[in-house]
Parts: sequence; structure tokens; C-alpha cells
Amino acid sequence: MAVPAWLPDAVLYQIYPQSYADSNGDGIGDLNGIESKLDYLAWLGVNTVWLNPCFASPMRDAGYDVADYYAIDPRYGSRDDLAKLVDSAGRKGIRVLLDLVAGHTSDQHEWFVRSADDPSDDRYVWADRQAPGFQPSPGRREGFYLPNFFPVQPALNFGYGRMDPAEPWRQPVDAPGPRENRQALRDIMDYWLRTGVAGFRVDMASSLVKDDPGKKETAALWRELRDWLDHTHPEAALFSEWAQPQVSVPSGFHADFFLHFGTSQAYRSLFHNGAVHDHSYRTRPCFFDASGEGSVYDFLAEWATATSVIGDDGYVVLPSANHDFPRLVAGARTADHARAAMVFILTWPTLPAIYYGDEIGMQYQPGLPDLEGSVLGGMRAGYNRAGSRTPMQWEKADPEVTYLPPHPSPTRPNVADAQQDPESLLNLVRELIALRKSDPAFGPSGAVEIINPGYPFVYRRGGKFTVAVNPAFEAAVTDIPVPGTQVLGRDTTLDDGRLRMAGFSYAVFAD
Repeated sequence: MAVPAWLPDAVLYQIYPQSYADSNGDGIGDLNGIESKLDYLAWLGVNTVWLNPCFASPMRDAGYDVADYYAIDPRYGSRDDLAKLVDSAGRKGIRVLLDLVAGHTSDQHEWFVRSADDPSDDRYVWADRQAPGFQPSPGRREGFYLPNFFPVQPALNFGYGRMDPAEPWRQPVDAPGPRENRQALRDIMDYWLRTGVAGFRVDMASSLVKDDPGKKETAALWRELRDWLDHTHPEAALFSEWAQPQVSVPSGFHADFFLHFGTSQAYRSLFHNGAVHDHSYRTRPCFFDASGEGSVYDFLAEWATATSVIGDDGYVVLPSANHDFPRLVAGARTADHARAAMVFILTWPTLPAIYYGDEIGMQYQPGLPDLEGSVLGGMRAGYNRAGSRTPMQWEKADPEVTYLPPHPSPTRPNVADAQQDPESLLNLVRELIALRKSDPAFGPSGAVEIINPGYPFVYRRGGKFTVAVNPAFEAAVTDIPVPGTQVLGRDTTLDDGRLRMAGFSYAVFAD
């Protein structure tokens, strides 16, 4: 399967629209606000922006409950505003990705309202009796519907991977309802791609076909859509929220994220530091932990497996954080600690993704009120995602968000100050992006050789650069081949082949 020519050079930047930039003073970020910050994004060096859902929605799950896939929610602006943003971004060399909620809609979507009144409508999964997880019909139709996440998010019917006589409502993937929904996905993607967007990040991409052993039918669905995409919009990209790149890329996606959830330990082993006790909690310290007691081996093993399966057909995406999980700066990890992590994210052979605000060290905020479905239940009961969705801090005068104990911050990071400080995390991120762009050795296809898989973590890129990071508080020393000239770094010295690194230090050397 072909990969868009621009994709290997992508440096992603995720924007949570309602929190990024407010152009009209109503207290909610919007598309015009994002457009007003394009010069900043171009200055930073990112070239691919992913917007969290901006479609019409009652906001019971902050836009992941879509009421109309063809309309922009008024809080963000209009379709014309999106078209203007895409055009302006393109002129600055920045592509725009939309978030596609493929597996469910809002219970206020006209499709569901119609289905709840019409027993012959099979666009959603309906049962004739109460079954685990099903919710009572809100309309004239008798029976119960299956939600995908919250009860207000009824699951679209893409069929079941296997039938069960005890559940006669199960339909095969080629039944009329599932076929209609597959066509709807194609129509939605086609509509927005024709406005100039560069592709989509697909929410809960593995959730479409139910009871699907090995995700066989789900993979077939996405491969069918990918085949259409390759013929109709060959330069468009599909990113999946699947968290298993070795499964999702062969299933039709161009790239997939390592994330906190699922069975994968790759991302958790790097960054999950117990800031939030949720289903991804690890009793063992993560590698980017000040204790220096973590291990990089879990990550390396899963990364090697994923990339060997994927080959040249796609990429792994390594994010700094996202809207569902704690920021990079969370709990005991400060912005100073996060510097080594950013060096790793931007020099490892993956596609990097920066979550808005992580480039200035914005901190995950515990203890905030529930906002638009931010508090989760189930095995993540009590975890509040609002702590990762606070307003982007552009100026000192931006609305205060209190840094709560036990790890208070003496200063609030903001873009205006950080841009003026040559030693800021922001300027480090900018320098790293420029370095990455300067040589394909740093790209996702560039060779990597592990020199020291511990503290410090040392690796070679493309046979010409040596990267070393020490995310621990304690200093670290290792013997390595003389790596040449240091092109960026902090608190790192090289004496007769011995690399000495202070706590929280990093360096990049060029032969």
C-alpha cells in the first residue's frame, strides 16, 4: 500500500480546539483562534496539525458525540472558517487532520433519532431485550441499543465478526445497515478531503465490528476504505487510535499511536509515572522517571515488533501526551525533567506528536470539576481528563489555572516568556524539530543502533548522530565511542570516551 510522500517528514501537533485560542472573547477556543496562531506553529516548525473533533455536538463527551458530521459546531465557527484555516495553514506548509469518530454518534444525531423510532432501521445495534451494556430505547422503538463509550454514544452497526444464536440481533458485516454505515464513512471522508484537509485521526478505530476475533472483519473494513482512499485521495493519510501499530497498519492505516491503554506496555513503560491511578497504572517506575529505576526494554521490544511487522507500509507515532491521559508534565515530573523526554520523542525513529502546551511544559491539573464528560467511570473511575485540557498559556495574563499540591509550580509557563528565553523548553523543542528536519537520519526510516540501553540511554541515528538522554535525577556515566561534535545538549561532558551526564541531561552529537 502506498504511503503519502509527505508523511515521513510529518511532525504532528495536536490541538484541543476549545482550549487553544479564543478569537471572539466567549471563553471558548475556535477555528479563527487557531488560524491566528499559525505563525507560532510555523515558527515552532510543526507541519501537521490534528484537531480534536470540531463537528456539531451536544458536547456530552467534548465533541466525541457527533450530531452532524457535515457541520462545524457553532462554538468553533463554520465550514467556511475551517476552509479558511486549512487554506491559511497550507500556505505556511502546515497540513490539517480532522478527528473522525467512526464507531458511534451522539444520541441526538438524526440517524439515531430516526432509528430509535423505526424498527426496520439497522444503522445502530439494537437488541430485543436487555443485554449487558445495552441501554433502553429513547424513542418509539421497543428494545435496547448498544453504546460504544458513554450511554449518549450509540454504536453504529458495522456488524459482528461471529454470530450467536443466543443473540439473534447480531448481523453480519455485509447486512444492509453495516453496508450503509461503511458508505457513510466514505462519504464523510470524501466531503472533508475535498475541502483540503490532509486526512483523519480515527477515534476508537478498532471498535467498529463487534465480537471480532483477531479484528479480522474490522481490518477488512479499513482495508476496503484504504483501497478507496488510495485511488480517490492518494495523498490523504489515516491515523488510528488503536494503540497496536503492528495490527492497525496492516489493517489499512498509515500510522498508529503508542498510547497508555490496551495491552501494550510500550508507552506506559516510558512515561506513565503514577500521576493518575487509572487502568494504565504501573507498579514499576517508568523509564522517564527521576528515580532512575525504570527500564527501556519493554518499549524497545514492542517498538521492534511493530516496526518489523509494518516495514515500509506505515509508521508508529510517539506522542508527548494527548487529551485522554496526563500530560508529559504530571505528578512528580516537572518541565525540567521533561526536557530529556522531548529529546527522545523528537529523535527516535517514529513520527513525533506534540500535544498542545507540552512544548512549554504545561502541567496536568488534578482536582478540576467534571467538564463535558471529562470524568470517566469503569476501570478508570474518577479519572478526570479535564486536567489535560486546560487553556493554552499564551501570555502571563491568560486565565489562571492553579497548580495544585503536592507539586506546585513557582511560575506558570507561557509562550510569550518562553520564546524570549533561549534556555526554555519551547526553544529546545524548536531546535529539535529543526534538527530533525535538517537530516533524514532523524526520520522514521533512519537507522537506529542502541549503544547503551540504560541510564543514560544512548543510541545512534543514521550512522552519523549520537543521542544521549539521562532522565534520572542522579548523574550517569558510560563508555561509548567518541561521538564527535555536540550540536545541542545540557550538562553533558565527554572525557576520553567516557560520557558523563548530570541528572535530567541530554545531548546530540554529530560525527
